[in-house]
Amino acid sequence: MAEQKRDYYEVLGVEKSADDAAIKKAYRALAKKYHPDMNPGDAEAEKKFKEASEAYAVLSDPEKRRQYDQYGHAAFDGAGGAGGFGGFDFNSADFGDIFGDIFGDLFGGGRRSGGRSSGPMKGANIRTSVRITFEEAVFGVEKEIELTLKDECTSCHGTGAKPGTSPETCSKCGGKGQVVFTQQSFFGTVRNVQTCPDCHGTGKVIKDKCPDCRGTGYIANKKKIQVSIPAGIDNGQCVRIRDKGEPGTNGGPRGDLLVEVVVGRHPIFQRQNENIYSTVPMSFAVAALGGEIVIDTVDGKVIYDVKAGTQTDTRIRLKGKGVPSLRSKDVRGDHYVTLVVQVPDKLSHEAKELLKQFDGQTGDTLNAAKNISADTHEEQTGGSGKKKKKFKF
Repeated sequence: MAEQKRDYYEVLGVEKSADDAAIKKAYRALAKKYHPDMNPGDAEAEKKFKEASEAYAVLSDPEKRRQYDQYGHAAFDGAGGAGGFGGFDFNSADFGDIFGDIFGDLFGGGRRSGGRSSGPMKGANIRTSVRITFEEAVFGVEKEIELTLKDECTSCHGTGAKPGTSPETCSKCGGKGQVVFTQQSFFGTVRNVQTCPDCHGTGKVIKDKCPDCRGTGYIANKKKIQVSIPAGIDNGQCVRIRDKGEPGTNGGPRGDLLVEVVVGRHPIFQRQNENIYSTVPMSFAVAALGGEIVIDTVDGKVIYDVKAGTQTDTRIRLKGKGVPSLRSKDVRGDHYVTLVVQVPDKLSHEAKELLKQFDGQTGDTLNAAKNISADTHEEQTGGSGKKKKKFKF
């Protein structure tokens, strides 16, 4: 008795209302999980892979999906050949269109679109880093870095061939840079296009290599490069220098140089986006009476007039004393300063007496605890000296 087939939507784990994108996404996940290449010798995985492929072949085709929704599996019973899943052939062109891109993305093979890989290609980017100070990040700076970069070999002019000789057309791919081969699978005949292993996609092979560059076409040289770091750059951001990366291939342009900026810490300032933050101490006298204090900023020292009665941890804003914006040099952030009352830890006898006099005139806080203790004693003894019983509620 033939095994009863599961519902195709159930196989892929999607709702009947699922769109094409959801169906394709679900199939990709199952195909990658159960593909025979990923599970060699696993008969159960191969069975699930075929089941998922059958479901996708139907649900990804609008007409077949319409027939399946109307008649179920009966829509295809008895119509299939030896190479198909009931009603359609795995060797057909339509089936190849359905699966070519998916398997190409998942496993690197399959059908590929696009031009020859031997065309001009841009070189790879190079990454490096440079350290700067907090102030240099705020105002910008010019830095010189030294790197080892590849340049075209002056002996072979980048061909990689010994002077007097030339690269030859690759016999394996005929100069196309790609080779095509077919293989049989349970889908039928699969056509694969891959980069030629002999010429590595260039379409050329070098029989006699240049002795100076050893056939690479490039010579490594140390170079000093000027890097213009803009005002306002932050830690971890990069400066891109065009055409200072690896050389391109087959006439392609050079890649870029990406310079990551590492900003050193400042002993006073902290930065958040375009704003700067710091803490400044002030004396008790200035906090109580008001007066001028000196504040350090990235632009130098400024004098700020503190209002009388300013409390500790008061935050003030120095407008436009922050970091310039990378988008506009004319726009700067602000500098926020937290004022903290500084309590002296060493006082002369005279200073202590003056503070006691001051305290006596502003609330007698030094004797507050003594006054509370006396009141408590009077309550407990009732003035008789004998301790009375206290009740707590």
